[in-house]
Amino acid sequence: MPTNKTFTMIKPDAVRDGHSGSIIKMIEAAGFRVVAMKKTQLTPELAGKFYEVHKERPFYNDLCKYMSSGPIVPIILEKENAVTDFRTLIGATNPANAEEGTIRKLYAKSMEANAIHGSDSDENAEIEGNFFFAHIEQF
Repeated sequence: MPTNKTFTMIKPDAVRDGHSGSIIKMIEAAGFRVVAMKKTQLTPELAGKFYEVHKERPFYNDLCKYMSSGPIVPIILEKENAVTDFRTLIGATNPANAEEGTIRKLYAKSMEANAIHGSDSDENAEIEGNFFFAHIEQF
């Protein structure tokens, strides 16, 4: 059953390039409400835990190195049909294939440095949000 929450994370490249504010503005303009948000930096170990599902994939070590290379902005969002609507807003993983006007088309540099993460399911949105935020922080 679909929920009304999803998880996103503005990635190190977009934070480093000063795009966090513009990305958050786009998210809110699309009707999403920020439930929880903070700026933090993952250690390689924490990045490894977050991306553990990809541990056997060839890109895993590079992904962990990249995601711990600078500050990130994890965010829990709320909106009806949140996961699906947010995946549409961010665009394809490969920015070359992303639709015009999507976050990745505007701010991504490459498949890896694609500016933003978006949960791919309601279950993962809950798991990922709980990785970064205690229940008391989610209001």
